[in-house]
Amino acid sequence: MNFYNDNPSLSFYLHHPEMAHVAEVRESGFTGEGAPADADTAIRQYDMVLNLLGNIAGDVIAPNAADVDIEGPHLVDGHVEYAAGTKQNLHALVQSGLFGLTLPRKYNGLNMPRVVAVMAAEMIARADVGFATIWGLQDCADTINEFASEELKDKYLPRIYEGATCSMDLTEPDAGSDLQSVRLKATFDEANNCWRLNGVKRFITNGDADIHLVLARSEEGTTDGRGLSYFVFDRADGGMTVRRIENKMGIKGSPTCELVFRNAPAQLVGQRRMGLIKYVMSLMNGARLGVAAQSIGLCEAALREAEVYADSREQFGHTIGQFVAVQDLLKAIRARVDGARALMYETARWVDLTTTGKQAARTADILTPLVKMTASEYANQCAYDCIQVHGGSGFMKEYPCERLYRDARILTIYEGTSQLQVVAAIKGIANGAYVKLIADYDAQAAQVATEGEMAECLAQLRERSREYEELHAKATANGTTDPLFDHMARKLTEHLATTIMGYLLLMDAAREPRYLESAKWFLEK
Repeated sequence: MNFYNDNPSLSFYLHHPEMAHVAEVRESGFTGEGAPADADTAIRQYDMVLNLLGNIAGDVIAPNAADVDIEGPHLVDGHVEYAAGTKQNLHALVQSGLFGLTLPRKYNGLNMPRVVAVMAAEMIARADVGFATIWGLQDCADTINEFASEELKDKYLPRIYEGATCSMDLTEPDAGSDLQSVRLKATFDEANNCWRLNGVKRFITNGDADIHLVLARSEEGTTDGRGLSYFVFDRADGGMTVRRIENKMGIKGSPTCELVFRNAPAQLVGQRRMGLIKYVMSLMNGARLGVAAQSIGLCEAALREAEVYADSREQFGHTIGQFVAVQDLLKAIRARVDGARALMYETARWVDLTTTGKQAARTADILTPLVKMTASEYANQCAYDCIQVHGGSGFMKEYPCERLYRDARILTIYEGTSQLQVVAAIKGIANGAYVKLIADYDAQAAQVATEGEMAECLAQLRERSREYEELHAKATANGTTDPLFDHMARKLTEHLATTIMGYLLLMDAAREPRYLESAKWFLEK
């Protein structure tokens, strides 16, 4: 199977009208060997890369997923030994030259835009969400590329293209979401011109990676985020051991580790004191988009499993897919996949355009928490509904939906819980940024939704927009410090997300009529 070619939605978004601008921005300033002649040529290159990756996702990673879930990683002498299938997955991707997708070509990367990287993550997550967490951590390369010294870039970035694995070591036993409480200590070793790391990190995904980005307290006597800096640590230099691999509910092929650092040598990334304030926040935004991609990949897998079962399972003389109750479940899964995907690729395009001005960066910032929360919540609902379509069979381990259900649960938790995504969205709610964004979408939709069902859908979306404005007025009547505002923040955020997804799907329906049904589904929510 090819997870790219069998999913027309991916090609649809790769050839979105804005992708030519994205490609031009990505390739601007590069004229060396391998530079595409124009945006169309660049998009054809993206298509070839995605086609190759779709083959590996369908023919290698997906067939390995069940065995990897059973075998999992092992702890051997303080280090992680991947499951056999995980090793095969990594080997196939490295041999195909598919690591370092977004890295500049000067470091042997493929210089792909974020949209393409997100598509890759979606396909890999459809095959195996656990493996997608290992693959996705190569986003650490973007942080090194953006903030590290030229010396560190030259040392580490080419290795990532060659297949070096990465981890971001943030959380600790007493510092989960509250990263300001990080205590792992960094002290400067003048004799060896390096920093020494001492302490414990917990819940570290892919914790025995080759290259680590570590958040540590560099400033003596501090207790808040201003005393934290960011460091790059090379596992080959020693000084770090894996104390244990967590025994998890899902994503069991991905080693989640507790790490002990003992005088581990590391190098400073960027400036002191900026670790949490600037560098981690940048990395987390990328990671949240990555989790959205994982979520949508899992939603797609759940949809496929549910459709196949509904078309083959017979009860009362008919396949169950002929019953309205089952059709309604399938329609809901399909609409959630379509809506979350539309929101994700809209967000990814804005992320790719952040270098063009502050407005693009602001739009990317306010869309990111929406897509992370929405996609991850939908992944859990789609996995739930997939099991419901299967009935009792879905509760059994021989069906993939049982694994999907377990894998989905983490998605609303890591890289910021759904509750924290609401907190991240509050600023845009309070200052009216989302209202302006919806107005922009309404103006765009009005150009294509001029008659028939399209025009009816637009009228209903405008009514939803008015409902949001009424809710917003009620929530902010006594200011944003009023407890009522906090109580209504989740409802406001969910209303925003469904309204925006409705607008995006309506505009997409002008190019692909199928999306109109999903847009209409959101109007019922």
